[in-house]
Amino acid sequence: MNKNKVNYLENQSRAIEVPTTKLKAVRRNEIKAVRSKKSLEIESAPFAASSFSELGLPPLLLDRLEREGFKLPTDVQSVAIPTILKNHDVVIQSYTGSGKTLAYLLPILSEVGPLKNKSSTGDGESGKTDIEAVIVAPSRELGMQIVREIEKLLGPSDKKVVQQLVGGANRSRQEEALKKNKPAIIVGTPGRIAEISAAGKLHTHGCRFLVLDEIDELLSFNFRESMHRILEHVGRRSGANPHEAKSSLARTSERQTIMVSATVPFSVIRAARSWGNDPLLVQAKRVVPLESVPSSGPVNLSGPISSSSSNTNQPVELTLPPALRHYFCVTKLQHKVDTLRRCVHALDAKSVIVFMNHSKQLKDAVFKLEARGIKAAELHGDLGKLARSTTLKKFKNGELRVLVTNELSARGLDVAECDLVVNLDLPTDSIHYAHRAGRTGRLGRKGTVVTICEEPEVFVVKKLQKRLGIPIRTCEFTEGKLVVSEKEEEKTLEAVRSKQHEVSPDDSLAKFIA
Repeated sequence: MNKNKVNYLENQSRAIEVPTTKLKAVRRNEIKAVRSKKSLEIESAPFAASSFSELGLPPLLLDRLEREGFKLPTDVQSVAIPTILKNHDVVIQSYTGSGKTLAYLLPILSEVGPLKNKSSTGDGESGKTDIEAVIVAPSRELGMQIVREIEKLLGPSDKKVVQQLVGGANRSRQEEALKKNKPAIIVGTPGRIAEISAAGKLHTHGCRFLVLDEIDELLSFNFRESMHRILEHVGRRSGANPHEAKSSLARTSERQTIMVSATVPFSVIRAARSWGNDPLLVQAKRVVPLESVPSSGPVNLSGPISSSSSNTNQPVELTLPPALRHYFCVTKLQHKVDTLRRCVHALDAKSVIVFMNHSKQLKDAVFKLEARGIKAAELHGDLGKLARSTTLKKFKNGELRVLVTNELSARGLDVAECDLVVNLDLPTDSIHYAHRAGRTGRLGRKGTVVTICEEPEVFVVKKLQKRLGIPIRTCEFTEGKLVVSEKEEEKTLEAVRSKQHEVSPDDSLAKFIA
């Protein structure tokens, strides 16, 4: 780490007392003594850095950032990068589109691969052929997007440093590429990573970094067995059991664990405490010990886990992009697609993502939109890899105006130009609303979210409004314009002001929709 960075952080540092009662294992190559209370010094970041050079990144990486047009770090990057560089385990929470991917990629690339700081010791010369970072994503789309970001920074000549291991692709070819290229960074979905690991073709015991992107989604029951294997094998000595005797020698090289999400329900807090080593909660302009955030006990991977269990009431600025406008429109079920068409025209939206709850209904909605002259396509998990990548490419290139999808694409779908998100079916809760809404208004851009619902569903929209603490204005689309009644708007604003905190954090919306 360069001298300027050390001085900068020392000038802004503050000590926070964090009580711990459990035994701590090895941290990288050091052995930490067991103690009942530990003083953890947290270096606060330059919360509004004017350049990436202030964050302690190596010169080669800074050159690549400049070449790719990255000039100013976002708020969450300004906080997360120095914190990760100081070897802390972290939970990064910030709204979708705020730059969380680079917030963890840049510190990793500072110590792994050809752009790393020359002073980084790593694991010695033998570490050159080892996998040093494993990044886990819940969907193929997000995994491939992360790989593209890394390749963009590495440049064409160093692409082999990273390899994707995602489901839906040829496993044999992935295993051959692992053997031939000897990548330092692996990005993949839980099932494929666990599958290749179980076959003995993926060796990650000496891994230094484990990133769990969209951690709240990775906690779902479908990923339970795969995540169990990943957590047991990445950065852990072969045969070590984390639930055994609390010996300081239980691990030979403890990984640094980085967890990322736009929302942090209690299930994530419990998981982070179980999987991390004194993790810090990193938010825009704030770093706090996760120990200071209340939860209800540890996570046990041997039993079922649910990402929907007990959500926290989080400040809206942490879960939703700040420049969004929210509306809802009431119509009959058979008129929903036509209302969608009028919405797209009234807002003159160029790039629209439409969410529905059931993949079988997507094709019908696309057919109706195409029949009305709007170029549209469906995207869901039952499509093949080639069909999905082709559809996404067309949408990002502007060949498609509307992408109709299900909840799968609420995670990791990055289309900077998307200016409108439409909920043709209601999301099951406020967290799913936030992830859907986060597909627009990315990196400070403006965006609009419209929920099209039936009359009996209006009360669910009102509950979303109260839970999120945002005005969701009622509207109509008449004569090619979006019309909002001033009287209704005043009612909406008053409801948000007076009833924002009425809904209990454990009051799930899913039961009202069922």
